[in-house]
Amino acid sequence: MKPSTTICNFCNKDATQVKKLLAGDSGTHICSDCVKLCYGIVTNEPKVTTTVIRKAFNVPTPREIHANLDEYVISQDKAKKTLSVAIYNHYKRVTTKTETNLTKSNVLLAGPTGTGKTLMAQTLSKFLGVPMVITDATTITESGYAGEDAEALIHKLFQAADYSVELTEQGIIYVDEIDKKAKRNDYVSLSRDVSGEGVQQSLLKLMEGTIINVPNKPQQSPEKVKIDTTNILFVVGGAFVGLEDVVVNRLGKSKIGFNESKDEKIDNWHDYLQTRDLIKYGLIPEFVGRLPSVNVLNTLNKRDLIRILTEPTDSIIDQIKELFSLDKIQIEFTIVALEEIVNIAVDEELGARGLRKILDEKLLEVQYELPELYKKGIRKIIINEQVITDGLQPQYIKGDHAISVNNAE
Repeated sequence: MKPSTTICNFCNKDATQVKKLLAGDSGTHICSDCVKLCYGIVTNEPKVTTTVIRKAFNVPTPREIHANLDEYVISQDKAKKTLSVAIYNHYKRVTTKTETNLTKSNVLLAGPTGTGKTLMAQTLSKFLGVPMVITDATTITESGYAGEDAEALIHKLFQAADYSVELTEQGIIYVDEIDKKAKRNDYVSLSRDVSGEGVQQSLLKLMEGTIINVPNKPQQSPEKVKIDTTNILFVVGGAFVGLEDVVVNRLGKSKIGFNESKDEKIDNWHDYLQTRDLIKYGLIPEFVGRLPSVNVLNTLNKRDLIRILTEPTDSIIDQIKELFSLDKIQIEFTIVALEEIVNIAVDEELGARGLRKILDEKLLEVQYELPELYKKGIRKIIINEQVITDGLQPQYIKGDHAISVNNAE
């Protein structure tokens, strides 16, 4: 029987072919040539490697992100600036591997209904070209309970990414009304979901990074696909009613009020917001710890709401004008009419989200008659304040003359 020859387990050379053959504890061997080769690789390796995960994705600068948000979101400059930096840092981290473990820039958006939280997230998703899922925290339940568990969000994102694992793992999940999942305390009413802490824990698992098995595209193999949530960006939002009281009570009136008016105090409270205030409100410490970027959106004033109606790309008024133009009719709004629309939104505390609802209600009869109006020769409609406040008919223009629609035969 031929005796066995000791060889290097890396290059298969025996002792006669190399200067030295070093033995390991488990009976393995490595030759001096392989040791030298490994040493050269290790010593010449740069400290930071720039392995691009998605070569086609060019990370926009904070200024570019902010400029895009400005096209669609009115006011909220500080929140937009903070969010722009957070997004830039997140996708810079995603597209470049470093030896340093960089923290993911998940985002919390706090502010009243209709201040632009969801719109910001939607605008970013479209601008960055990444898939996005928007959900309501109140629909999420602890695993094992009736309802949708947090892991189902990953499957929805996978579907939104057209079943691309790569795009899914760089997508955005926006969870609204996260404040409704706060633990019960003096600032959170008993109407809050009793499973709130469990839902926070479930979301925390995804935010920290884990592997989720999700169903593959129908009739595709394998049946399950593994999704790594490490680089999925989580944006959570909520009105956080009562959060101001938490901050004020912590600091004391003398520090935040400056003996000034109530309105001035409200304007200042979010400048003093700290992590412990969110924990006091009812978010668990681990969950808050995974939200390094916290943004408080201001209540929109009447001037802001007027601008929202008219200024952004694809503004509400521009959309309505486009809809009417499809029936070959122009529509115009007087300034006072726009002001009355805003007054209703403010009085009913609807914020920007209610502006379209108000317009649709006030223009219902006009839109119902729209196809027939063109046949009657109507080419322009003017909406004044009486249409909004009193429900009167608008001005119908036939040629150069304003007429009653009943006389437009």
